[in-house]
Amino acid sequence: MSLIAVIDDDEYIGDMLKRALVSEGYQVVRAYSGTEALLLFEKNRPDLVLLDLMMPGLAGEEVLKRIEGIPVIVVSARADVEDKVELLLGGAVDYVTKPFDIRELLARIAVHLRRAKKQDGAEGGQALVFRDLKMDTAAYRVWAGEEELHLTPTEFAILRQLMMHPSQVITKARLLDAISMDTPDCTEGSLKIHISHLRRKLKRDTDRDYIEAVWGIGFKMHKEQEEC
Repeated sequence: MSLIAVIDDDEYIGDMLKRALVSEGYQVVRAYSGTEALLLFEKNRPDLVLLDLMMPGLAGEEVLKRIEGIPVIVVSARADVEDKVELLLGGAVDYVTKPFDIRELLARIAVHLRRAKKQDGAEGGQALVFRDLKMDTAAYRVWAGEEELHLTPTEFAILRQLMMHPSQVITKARLLDAISMDTPDCTEGSLKIHISHLRRKLKRDTDRDYIEAVWGIGFKMHKEQEEC
């Protein structure tokens, strides 16, 4: 039975969500502020989080930054496209605008839980290594040497695909298809942004290039030139 965390200071919406989720067979834990949410995560590890943004104390955006390895669906009254893009790039797997249809939200929850379980089952404890990069696919963790890198779910999914096929050029279409399980809202246009952010993080933390753009085709892992 999956555990869902509802993080929302609106009691009416929170109660409505809890009733709907319980009727679908989920367990539910509640928090009414960002600060309370962090305390909740110290005692519980939910399978999915429904996160409001405008809350007293710590804002939802700050809470999102502190959640790792758990699917987060942002449920907010903010309808601005820039807000949605920023939150999806910041680690959310989905964004639902209030007011919402509860049937649609329940369907999105079921899809993301199914994807998370399928991914965990398919990958198990697989470890990937390329140069000094190490990835634990089950724990959603990446290291460059001894330094742990902090990637968004989309960045992690992209790097995982490239590290799984380090000698191949992966086309944009194939890469989008491969990561669609993790990030269904990623498009060809936003893919370039995600890869740019990923390359910048790798460069910043290691001062090395790991991803090579193959013009007109796609991307591949970049092997260092051997010294003669």
